[in-house]
Amino acid sequence: MEDYAELMFRGQVAEIQKAKGYHDIHKSNYQRRTQSALGPDDVAFIQSRQSFYIASVNSDGWPYVQHRGGPAGFLKVIGPNRVACLDYVGNRQFITMGHVAEDPRVSLFLMDYMRQTRMKLQGRASLTPLDEADPSIINHFSAAGTPAERLLVVEVVAMDWNCTKYIPPFVPVEIANEATERYTAELQAENAALRAKLTELKTDGDQA
Repeated sequence: MEDYAELMFRGQVAEIQKAKGYHDIHKSNYQRRTQSALGPDDVAFIQSRQSFYIASVNSDGWPYVQHRGGPAGFLKVIGPNRVACLDYVGNRQFITMGHVAEDPRVSLFLMDYMRQTRMKLQGRASLTPLDEADPSIINHFSAAGTPAERLLVVEVVAMDWNCTKYIPPFVPVEIANEATERYTAELQAENAALRAKLTELKTDGDQA
C-alpha cells in the first residue's frame, strides 16, 4: 500500500500544513505507520463492522457519500489489500455505481462509535452485477439474507486509523438490550431473595 500522507497530503493541503508547521511531523509519522498489507487487527476491525460510508466523485468533481450496512461480517477482507461486500437493492439512483464507472477512486470510513474508533481506506472500486462477478469472491458470502444485485470490491491503496476525538460514544441497540436484560435479571433475582427473606422474617415474627 501507499503512504497515506504521500497520497492525501498534496497541493494546498501540503502548503497549509507547512505554513502551520505540521507537514514534516505528519510525513515522519505516516512513514512509520505505512504497511504493505492489511494486518490481523485491521482485518478483525473491518469484518466486525455493521456499516460503513463510501465517498465517490462525479465527472465534475462533486463528492457524494453513501452508507452501506448489513450484519457484522457483511464487509469482508478477500485479499491482502482487498475488501468486498454484496451490494443490495437501493433507491435506484445508482449514484455511486455511476461515479465508480467513470472514476474508480473511493474513500471508505469505517466507524466504531462505541469504542470511538475509525478507519479510513482509500482505494479503487468496482461494482459488478452478480451474474458477472468472480465466483471465487461470491463464495465468501452466504446466500441467505437480503437479495443482492451487485458485488462491490475495493482495492485498498492506503489506509489510516484516524483521530478518536469528537466521535460520539453510541452503543449498538443489541448491546444495550443485552446489558439491560442482564441487569434486569440481576434485579429480579435480588428482589426475589429479598421477598423470601421478608417472608422468613414475618414467619419468625408470627411464631414468637
